[in-house]
Amino acid sequence: MPAAARPVPGLVVDVAQRRARLARRHGLVVPFDDAPTASRQLVALHGTDASGPYVASWARVPGFTTSDLDAALFEDRTLVRHLAMRRTLWVADAALLPALVAGPGARVAGQERRRLVKELDLDPAGDGDGEAWLDAAAARVVAHLADGRPRTATELRAELPELGRTVVAGPGTRWSTTMPALPRVLTYLAARGVLLRGPNRGGWTSSRPAWTLPETWLGAPVAQVDADAAHDELVGRWLRAFGPGTERDVTWWLGSTLTAVRRSLVTLGAVPVLLPPEVPTVGAGGAGGPGASGDAGEIGYLLPDDLDPVPDVGPWVALLPGLDPTTMGWAGRDWYLGPHASEVVDSVGNAGPTAWVDGRVVGAWAAATGVVELALLEDVGRRARAAIDAEVARLTAWLAGGRVAPSFPSPLFGGRRAAGTVGRTG
Repeated sequence: MPAAARPVPGLVVDVAQRRARLARRHGLVVPFDDAPTASRQLVALHGTDASGPYVASWARVPGFTTSDLDAALFEDRTLVRHLAMRRTLWVADAALLPALVAGPGARVAGQERRRLVKELDLDPAGDGDGEAWLDAAAARVVAHLADGRPRTATELRAELPELGRTVVAGPGTRWSTTMPALPRVLTYLAARGVLLRGPNRGGWTSSRPAWTLPETWLGAPVAQVDADAAHDELVGRWLRAFGPGTERDVTWWLGSTLTAVRRSLVTLGAVPVLLPPEVPTVGAGGAGGPGASGDAGEIGYLLPDDLDPVPDVGPWVALLPGLDPTTMGWAGRDWYLGPHASEVVDSVGNAGPTAWVDGRVVGAWAAATGVVELALLEDVGRRARAAIDAEVARLTAWLAGGRVAPSFPSPLFGGRRAAGTVGRTG
């Protein structure tokens, strides 16, 4: 679907409708029944932060406890943790694993292999044997785990001393560092679906996975599926959960290419719709009225059976964790971040824990001490403030002293405060 040949969309999905879809599809006004449902409805939950999937489930599942997600991950094993889109760790439905491996997993595995082979070849202790060493190390790990007992990376290093080689990661850059090669081998094998993250020895707020084979953990190897079909499935699931979205949104979220995304949109029969920008109101950065921004909007896409507007959802609030799938669902985020992007998202696009009112991010929160601290960036009104304060109290009680330490805290909690506009509660 070349850009010049795109049809003029006949449907308009304004910002209010996008926010209503977000609220309904993401379990923020009509809760999900359980954590596996939350994961399926959002395609997957971000798992980079160990606590992230738990807090994301808490925000969407009434009565949720950490043991509920533990049961799905480690007992029923209906959910798995897998490195996929954008080299991000996800908590996903086990049934989706073949598509994750064949699509984004294969791309990540290829990138990991090329990078590691290059670093191995540069190792003065080696002899340019990167390809051969990696293949031999991978086979050794798989053979060792065939006894059915999961091991952490530390345990594998102790039991396989012959794989104790080190590499210089990021050679020639300011981030250059010497590190063991074995964890990189495990990452490569996991992206390929040859290994899985099994039990977590670190608890719900920290990550210390024990590695295992899919045959051991799920009872069978990961099924092989066609890469294009896998790509189509993931684009379709994204559109169902996050649509409408632009080609850029899908390409970024999937870590794919524009060519591949356009092919999937055609295969799925995706319907182009116009996404007009939000019209600013008087006192909110400009004069109101149609066309005030001078921007006609962008072209987004919906699945062909998902064109009807959804009803208004009424007022709502939410506290979402860092890297939450809702906050990280789109590349273009102006329609829900507004003027607050620099206070809640870092310079490379990673969102910290956020506070939401009626489909907009209005602040951030932190719980480094086990007590939730809230920082608002605007006056949200008495009703919304009372509702957010109730969520702060509810989350603090649920944490029961547990500390949330996101990999990417909101910049608002990184030493900078917006003078005069930040309200705090504990």
